[in-house]
Amino acid sequence: MLHVRVISPATTTPDVRAIARRSPAVANVVVLPGAAQDPLGDLVEFDVAREAANEILGQLRDLGLKDTGAVTVEQLDVSLSTAAERAEEAAPGDGDDAVVWEELAARTAADARLTWAFLAFLTLATQIAAIGALLDQPILVVGAMVLGPEFGPVAAMSLGLLRRDWARVGSAARTVVVGFAVAILITTACAAAGRGLGWVVPGMLDHRPLTDFIVHTDKWSFIVAVLAGIAGVLSLTAGKSSALVGVFISVTTVPAAGNIAVAAVLGHGGEVAASFIQLGVNLGGMLVAGVLTLFAQRALWRLFVPSSATIRIARGSRR
Repeated sequence: MLHVRVISPATTTPDVRAIARRSPAVANVVVLPGAAQDPLGDLVEFDVAREAANEILGQLRDLGLKDTGAVTVEQLDVSLSTAAERAEEAAPGDGDDAVVWEELAARTAADARLTWAFLAFLTLATQIAAIGALLDQPILVVGAMVLGPEFGPVAAMSLGLLRRDWARVGSAARTVVVGFAVAILITTACAAAGRGLGWVVPGMLDHRPLTDFIVHTDKWSFIVAVLAGIAGVLSLTAGKSSALVGVFISVTTVPAAGNIAVAAVLGHGGEVAASFIQLGVNLGGMLVAGVLTLFAQRALWRLFVPSSATIRIARGSRR
């Protein structure tokens, strides 16, 4: 269940109450006249089944509450309510299959911002991957994959392309490009310092059977990236954040970035080019998978799951 809190002008509150009371997927409606102080208005709260959230939020958005009031949505981890249980049973479809588009948009927008934290995590992950490549240590490479935050902006680009939100696509793409550029440049500088100290020598990349997958791009690289992209989007839309760890381990983005840095410092031009290809293939595979997965989820939901209005009509006809 989701908890929805609405600040509404007094003139709009009857419409908000009607929206909440009409839906069989809504329970526990509370109306507090005049309780909101900034902005001024009434406070309306209710619980709604995740499956019906898009319909309810769409109706609230049409009332213009974004400008005249506010709409806040929170995930309920525990709800001891028979009315809420009935609402979940009445809601169409299943909660794990429902994509709450406003929730996804807010989450991916936050993950796609170019922040110091994003740059720090991506740079640290790239440096760990570079050390893993130099030492031929797959454990370090896997650790770097888990640490990398690059899937967030890729998911934001996928949603932006689906919605034709070019501002979102551009912002997320900038985050990816700038993030990897900064991470590679800093890692290159560190690798150059290591070479100056004698810690990094050219022969370290000559024979590394355990991590040579970083520079070997083939059809399987793209297939794995596509599968990881599908899993990543499903984990975001279904709220299964733990599954994202598996996505990070599956794609060779951060390892490729780390290898670019050390290969450039050690004069392995062929590996630099191969790593750029690997990076592009993996990012491209995740992006394609993300767009197609979101498109399929939206299409299948519309095709097979009836709306709450349809359920109300069907129930009324049976009566």
